[in-house]
Amino acid sequence: MPNPLHTRPLPVLLVFLGGALGTVSRYLLGLAIPTLGPGFPLPTFLVNLVGAFALGLLLEGLLRGGNDVGWRQRVRLLLGPGFMGGFTTYSSLCVETVLLTENGHYFVGGLYAVASLLLGVAAAAGGVWVAANLVEVPAVTVAHSTLTSTQVLHLAQPQTLAQPEPPAQRGRLIDAPPAADAPGRLDDGVGERRPDHGGIQ
Repeated sequence: MPNPLHTRPLPVLLVFLGGALGTVSRYLLGLAIPTLGPGFPLPTFLVNLVGAFALGLLLEGLLRGGNDVGWRQRVRLLLGPGFMGGFTTYSSLCVETVLLTENGHYFVGGLYAVASLLLGVAAAAGGVWVAANLVEVPAVTVAHSTLTSTQVLHLAQPQTLAQPEPPAQRGRLIDAPPAADAPGRLDDGVGERRPDHGGIQ
């Protein structure tokens, strides 16, 4: 059994590198995007929405492309928990919400927190929807035949087994011998029946 990802040097390095790049990108965007009044933290708000959309797009696209192995796994670690994990920030959302309420901006603080959570879920769902419509699921090859996803689902359905035919009766049927007291019939022991001539042989 392979070692867990968090115990391998390469996956840890990918997450570390992606996280560093994501954090620097968020910091630079925070400097470039102005803050709305009264004190609405627009940089953090936009960063979290963009990050949620990009994360949904990334994970759904990788999932539809194949299993989480090889280069797909490395890309997921670098851009998912790495870059997007450093680019988005839940801690800044919490701190900024508390600062807004402490300064008396209760409505703005509540709006900021609720809008960040609800629109973040919607952005992630939008990213998943976009990836689902852009990335095609590869066809499955079975016994040198290319099957579509619909055909694969059809093969997965249980098939109705035909009822086995009853086995053919072996040998031929033999008539049961007539009763001994049946009038007008004699049996010669071979199975041939002779008519009765009134006792005259």
